Amino acid sequence: MKKMTLFARLLVSGFGRINRSVVWHRMPRSLGVFNLIVLRMKLRHSNLYDTRTPGKARLRSPSEPLDPSVTRFRTPSGMYNDLNDPEMGMAGTRFARNVPLEHAFPEAMPGLMEPSPREISRKLMRRDKFQPAETLNLLAAAWIQFQTHDWFNHARDKSTSLEIPVREDDTWFEKPMRIPRTMPDHTRCEDDKDLPPTFINTESHWWDASSIYGSTPERQREVRSFTDGKLVLENGRLPLDPATGFARTGFAENWWIGLGILHTLFTAEHNAICARLKETHPTWSDDDLFGTARLVNSALMAKIHTVEWTPAITDHPIMHTAMRGNWWGLAEERVYRLFGRISKGDVISGIPGSEVEHHGAPYQLTEEFASVYRLHPLIPDDVEIYSCRDGVLKETLPFEKVALLNAEKVVERGVDSADLFYSLGVQHPGAVCLHNYPRFLTDLTLPDGMRLDLGAVDIMRDRERGVPRYNQFRRLLHLKPAETFEELAAKPEWAEELREMYKGDIERVDLQIGMHAETPPKGFGFSDTAFRVFILMASRRLKSDRFIATCYTPEYYTKEGLEWIADNNMRTLLLRHYPELAPALRDAKNAFAPWRRIADARHPVAAGQAELKSTPATTVPH
Repeated sequence: MKKMTLFARLLVSGFGRINRSVVWHRMPRSLGVFNLIVLRMKLRHSNLYDTRTPGKARLRSPSEPLDPSVTRFRTPSGMYNDLNDPEMGMAGTRFARNVPLEHAFPEAMPGLMEPSPREISRKLMRRDKFQPAETLNLLAAAWIQFQTHDWFNHARDKSTSLEIPVREDDTWFEKPMRIPRTMPDHTRCEDDKDLPPTFINTESHWWDASSIYGSTPERQREVRSFTDGKLVLENGRLPLDPATGFARTGFAENWWIGLGILHTLFTAEHNAICARLKETHPTWSDDDLFGTARLVNSALMAKIHTVEWTPAITDHPIMHTAMRGNWWGLAEERVYRLFGRISKGDVISGIPGSEVEHHGAPYQLTEEFASVYRLHPLIPDDVEIYSCRDGVLKETLPFEKVALLNAEKVVERGVDSADLFYSLGVQHPGAVCLHNYPRFLTDLTLPDGMRLDLGAVDIMRDRERGVPRYNQFRRLLHLKPAETFEELAAKPEWAEELREMYKGDIERVDLQIGMHAETPPKGFGFSDTAFRVFILMASRRLKSDRFIATCYTPEYYTKEGLEWIADNNMRTLLLRHYPELAPALRDAKNAFAPWRRIADARHPVAAGQAELKSTPATTVPH
């Protein structure tokens, strides 16, 4: 753990006293932004915990030679991002923790199963009526799933199960319910005996677009064309993998049309970047073009997530300033464009181009980070398919009919990507709250035949992996725990339901349930509890990454590559590849807020009403 300076301790102490009476999101904008900076300092000091075997990390000797390919470009697995600690953050390494390790052990039985995850799913999570998130569009829901593919994935162990008791009046097809365990960590040894259970991330921990490039050399070879650095597209579509029936891309689990169009878009964007690079570097090899285009494409994804998606789902003036500050610095974009960096520090001139800093712990994504990104309520019950040219509603499909192997059937019927983007752009996702978990996900059959209640799985995964329950989680993230169910719940009826489910013991409330029950800050699509992990990890993913921090220079990206990132956003990307979306995006200040509806000439009155309803109450700067 890195020591905190005296000045930092004084700042943390001072703002801690202020926060007892005024929460950050009710402060004036400048004070609120500064408060978040100080809170991030505290979290960096107190909430980064290494789970690697003590003393066993393989550090590189200064005399060990380095292949130029691992210093110049991202590797498939994420290895050698940190040249002195080559395995840091690579695929196949452990998740870390944001809570002290003594608080990361799972409960013993029978407490592990109490209350029943199945009963929690049935009575507190399952959707009764669709509750929309009206300041967002459905593309925002697709985006976060697209991003989490790039961040984390736990493998399932199908050989052994967690058995969850099922009530006699439950219609579940088997009793008890069986959920496959998370795959055990095969890297543990005798020296790990004092560590809580650890688990492996099958993907690269870095923000490197592994969702489309893959996290293994084998997968990367499959998606490359080996011509001019480009990825494989066939008639504008990702080819299908004959072994699985899904698109051949970096990562295709949990597939649906939202993921399909985003994977296709950024595959096409990679190829457009390659074409631009080849214009100015005609003698470059296929590997040079591919490696540089990947740097540019993945950094553009990180920028879009930082300055567009996040301000859309945390639609608050303080967050608009804070997230743009993460990328451009508090000096703002205009100063960066005129003068470049005016400070070595990331607060003034942004994280890209600043020095790498791990803040006392090797970079790893964390189990708590995976927990707060369980956002299944964003998924709607149905997806309406519209024409982007005339606004005509073509069909309404249950979400099951656009998911998994059914996603390709929609495309095979001739529904093009521009129509799908428009359709997601004008529809709302679900609100992240209690009683809004999609019903079909509580009885889902996967392509391999496994039948799961994902609501119960979400609860069980946190317990299995030793993620603290809600109140303890808040304490460990320096938040006041809820003293009563009424204090916790956004609605009085929810308080009664929680009291009954948890038998009056507020300390037993699961993290997911508490986060979905609480009232989020104004404009937020998720809870302030989840936001604490985000404050810490959002900047960490940038600050620890050599290719976003120290190596964010023309030497690595080229002048053209850096200009491409600076000049583009989600809107320009969509218009480059789908210019027919221009009317819908004409007034859009953020591509993740509801788009302008195109009038359906057959129903002009209804279309006009729809256009009025689609206008967000607040605007978000891009």
